[in-house]
Amino acid sequence: MSDVSVVPTPDRNDENFWTAAAVLVEPPWGEPTQEETFAMDERVIDAARALAERISTRASAYRAADKPLDPVLMASPDVQLALLRALYETKQSAERMAESAATVAGRSGASYAQLGAAWGGIKRQSARLKWPHAVVRRSASESIPFSYAGGTAVAHHDNDADAWWYSATGADHQDTESEPVHSTYAEAIAGATEYLLAHAHPGGQ
Repeated sequence: MSDVSVVPTPDRNDENFWTAAAVLVEPPWGEPTQEETFAMDERVIDAARALAERISTRASAYRAADKPLDPVLMASPDVQLALLRALYETKQSAERMAESAATVAGRSGASYAQLGAAWGGIKRQSARLKWPHAVVRRSASESIPFSYAGGTAVAHHDNDADAWWYSATGADHQDTESEPVHSTYAEAIAGATEYLLAHAHPGGQ
């Protein structure tokens, strides 16, 4: 991994904050260790088991009888099928979050080659097929829509001010419009992303 000491770390109230945030750091990440991936596996299975217990017919029967589900019953074939169904939902959730991350990264300056590298090293063409709208041509007259954290936003260019602004609606249905004060589309997208994160559903991504 590269020397992190060379990465700028301005505070949120620093006038250079958005400029620094819009610059893509290389390399963008370090490879996770086996310990880190195992820790993630544990969190994923914990979330999947919680969902499996909610959707399992057997677990529902125990709840209806006002009885706790003995942990050993997780080994029952029907409960394991409920767990498998829950794991499928985690896969779907990961795909949705990946699309959001790819769109925000792509519309903030990342290339399809970089998106493919982040997604396990798939080729640029495969990344383009997977997220066809993530990377777009940007012109001064173009509006750039994207979704994140359960909300939606659009970055717009104001020709009169020669600056970018954004409109955003969070997952909580609260909306906002910024002033045309952002010098680049990446700064406007960063501002919109911050708003969408602040207005995501509790515990949401």
